Amino acid sequence: MTAAKSTSEAPPIEMTPYDLIGGEAVVRRLAHRFYAIMDSDPGASHIRAMHERDLAPIRQLLFEFLSGWLGGPALYFNRPEHRCIMSAHRPYEIGDAERDEWMMCMRTAMDECELPAEMRALLDQGFLRMANAFRSRG
Repeated sequence: MTAAKSTSEAPPIEMTPYDLIGGEAVVRRLAHRFYAIMDSDPGASHIRAMHERDLAPIRQLLFEFLSGWLGGPALYFNRPEHRCIMSAHRPYEIGDAERDEWMMCMRTAMDECELPAEMRALLDQGFLRMANAFRSRG
């Protein structure tokens, strides 16, 4: 008689982008760097003008949104007052220039946070799709 193979092996754990980039600490740092760059880089003046003077509340919202979007805790989506990300951007005049400024800030933030190249490329595609969807004018 032969021994049966153990079936107690745990199923493989699938890693989310949230896990792969380093979890909460890195997502929080990414949101912080994004807004620090937007606040200080003259090349982001159009999108900076769309924000309140105090960036702390929107920085927290970006962190919470990215957390869930990347497969981590759905912090933004669990807020009772959360809004659809598309409707949250609808009041703003967003064209190619604003999209490009946003992407410049996010790409720089990803580089500064030293995300792995494969993850930067993957996230860049998702961020670009989102930024294009926010455009309200050409």
